[in-house]
Amino acid sequence: MIVRILDKAAVQPRSRFNLANSVTIRRSPARTVLATVVIRIPVVNSRPNRVDLVATVGVRGVTGIAQILFRVFRDGVQIFNTLQGIESTGSEQNYAVTFQAEDRNVRPGAHIYTVTAENRMAGTRADIVGPISFSALAVRTRS
Repeated sequence: MIVRILDKAAVQPRSRFNLANSVTIRRSPARTVLATVVIRIPVVNSRPNRVDLVATVGVRGVTGIAQILFRVFRDGVQIFNTLQGIESTGSEQNYAVTFQAEDRNVRPGAHIYTVTAENRMAGTRADIVGPISFSALAVRTRS
């Protein structure tokens, strides 16, 4: 397979684990926005293509066993999600959750990719403690 890079973007809003700057993950249906990147797909010679997305999020369980739903959106439309259980006191508490997604045959133009987190389990709490990183790599693919 022949691959040509179309665009690349990455952000790292938090570069390290830090309990002092923790942020509580909001309870569903509310969401906590973690990071956003913009990818530009050229008009000419850009199909077929794919955008490879990778996120890493540092999470700490505070109470109970939280169920954290991570979502990836393109231009406000959900394209991927994954659910991660986060334990708290008396067990594991700190997690570096990493996941990847692939968005295929994206139309030309600028696209905003956003990764969010939300807690789906009532009576539990999990916090974002860092690090957070989110990257996108757009490539043209040809067999």
